[in-house]
Amino acid sequence: MARVDMTGTDGRGGGSGRPGFRSGSGTRSRALLDRLRHDRGIWRRGVLLALTALVLTFLMVFHAEIPNRVGNLGSLTETFLPWIGLFLPVLLVLALLRRSATALIALLLPVAVWLNLFGGLVADKSAAGGDLTVATHNVNADNPDPEGTARRLAASGADVLALEELKGDMVPVYERVLAEAYPHHSVQGTVGLWSKLPLRGAEPVDIHMGWTRAMRAEVMTPKGAVRVYVAHLPSVRVKLNAGFTANQRDTSANALGEAIAADRGERVVLLGDLNGTMNDRALNAVTSQMRSTQGAAGDGFGFSWPASFPMARIDQIMVRGGEPMASWTLPETMSDHLPVAARIGF
Repeated sequence: MARVDMTGTDGRGGGSGRPGFRSGSGTRSRALLDRLRHDRGIWRRGVLLALTALVLTFLMVFHAEIPNRVGNLGSLTETFLPWIGLFLPVLLVLALLRRSATALIALLLPVAVWLNLFGGLVADKSAAGGDLTVATHNVNADNPDPEGTARRLAASGADVLALEELKGDMVPVYERVLAEAYPHHSVQGTVGLWSKLPLRGAEPVDIHMGWTRAMRAEVMTPKGAVRVYVAHLPSVRVKLNAGFTANQRDTSANALGEAIAADRGERVVLLGDLNGTMNDRALNAVTSQMRSTQGAAGDGFGFSWPASFPMARIDQIMVRGGEPMASWTLPETMSDHLPVAARIGF
């Protein structure tokens, strides 16, 4: 019987051509590797990219050492610290285009540091359960649709709702719209607390501003009393001639931290617009004694401001004596902030 030889004789043109293709592909790969192996410039190129990677690494590792004496530069850096991650893929692409081994190796450092600092925030850490659902929202004093905002917040299903930046003539609108879902409420100055559960002992908290922008009350839950604080710390501004102006915010943060530290309640929840992130050292008086629900049980960074393109989480939910189960942002309203919510177990 006659046989047909399909293998070809020289590995280049016989039969299906597959062996020849593999051989050509392997030859090209070996040629590329040989070219890179003998390219001495692979270590010399990209020095500037490598230095940039090292600068980003130092910014993330030693951000706490950046002084606040000049324009509160340290706090400004810490507010937007996660966004350093945007530079890393850019550096990767540039390092590949430059064929720079030096830049690629240097890039490993900021990547590792960023993942160590913020990698845990990317994953969804939420869990089922929880005894109390809370939400907080800076409704914006110039909100053109307070009624619609109130309806959206009521639809969240939160057991406890904190509102900040309540304009005097708009308070009756929120009271009317929220009355059915939240039969218990207290407004102190420009902040307010609405609850499906009974409230007790509502009172203002002095945060050294000259008018009331913080309060506290006990929420009577089936698990016992929970002390809830609502706070709206002073705004900060970024000015070309003065930097990050936050002195009044920092003073109020210290006063709020002192009030919470003096509170002997076993379960304490803080809701509000703190005009600062958990990374900002200026809020240490508060953040050092409470846990962020977003950091412990959130899905993603949970940025809340500005609502049109959230870049920072300055609206916070923090807890002491409870276990964060889930934390998330709520749909946009007509405010310049996004509402944030959390489930907490006791």
